[in-house]
Amino acid sequence: MAQAKRRQGRARAVNAMKRGLILDAARNVFEAEGLDGASVRAIANEAGYTPAALYFHFESKEAIYAEVLQESLERLGRAVESAVSDVRDPAVRLRAAAMAFLEFYAKNPRDLDLGFYLFRGGMKPHGLGRERDELLNAGLAGALKPIAESAEALGAEPDEANLLMVDAFAHASGLLLLAHTGRIRMFGASAPALMERYVRERVDQLAGA
Repeated sequence: MAQAKRRQGRARAVNAMKRGLILDAARNVFEAEGLDGASVRAIANEAGYTPAALYFHFESKEAIYAEVLQESLERLGRAVESAVSDVRDPAVRLRAAAMAFLEFYAKNPRDLDLGFYLFRGGMKPHGLGRERDELLNAGLAGALKPIAESAEALGAEPDEANLLMVDAFAHASGLLLLAHTGRIRMFGASAPALMERYVRERVDQLAGA
């Protein structure tokens, strides 16, 4: 019995290692070719496996992309949670969550490209299947949830708090796009400073209301 459990444990560890290698290889291929240009064969070659071996772990390149993106969103969620974990004041918590979101993607621009499907494809409407899209959207919403929760704690109604969360996401995304493309230098501006200003204004609005 104990020996069988050890074998199962080793098998799980080997499978986890293989999946990790495949996901690392897939990220390289997606960064080079985009979702449209990538293929399971190219990912298999990068990982050092056969396409058949990849299909043992993943049903399609969309499934692989979804898992790569899910891992990215989990890291985002941990970064935001770490920033707000010891913060009780809702105004400070809202600011910490919004700035952590901006900082994560400022430090990891390829993760922003991954989330917006920008690898070689530009801003095209992409989907990975309804169930995967819903799961990934939930992951993003979960990472942004402290913003909405803080807004409610400051007196916003649930719908208003949710809209503020979406607005903060849109504002940060725009600033990140300007920063990563260098366009923000045209205005002699700073993405973090502008995000700080935006958050301060929204908190003041909530406090005034």
